[in-house]
Amino acid sequence: QVQVAESGGGLVQAGGSLRLSCTASRLTLANYAMAWLRHAPGKDREGASCISWSGGRTTYADSVLGRFTISRDNTKNTLYLQMNNLKPEDTAMYYCAADYRPVGYCSASWRSVEYDYWGQGTQVTVSS
Repeated sequence: QVQVAESGGGLVQAGGSLRLSCTASRLTLANYAMAWLRHAPGKDREGASCISWSGGRTTYADSVLGRFTISRDNTKNTLYLQMNNLKPEDTAMYYCAADYRPVGYCSASWRSVEYDYWGQGTQVTVSS
């Protein structure tokens, strides 16, 4: 049974930092483009960032560009999201998701594509 799990969320003051991690069992993440998406109550789901299978290509939502950094370590089967200068509007449940792509790059529709696997989410709360 495939399991994808996020960790690293928590409560932080505005301006602070958090590092999210995503690992998987019975699933080789290196075969997938990976994304971080977030969902806040009362808002639509939002794609935060996506990374190609090799880590060579990344893309970010305008709302997090310059503050968040996505990375991966395929030797550890782990995806990361370094979040700096956090703002109250970053408060959300954060999910990692895996998208099998024949060429390993993020889909042009990475914000809305139907992902193959999802984690259960980790809560990030930023206080003002």
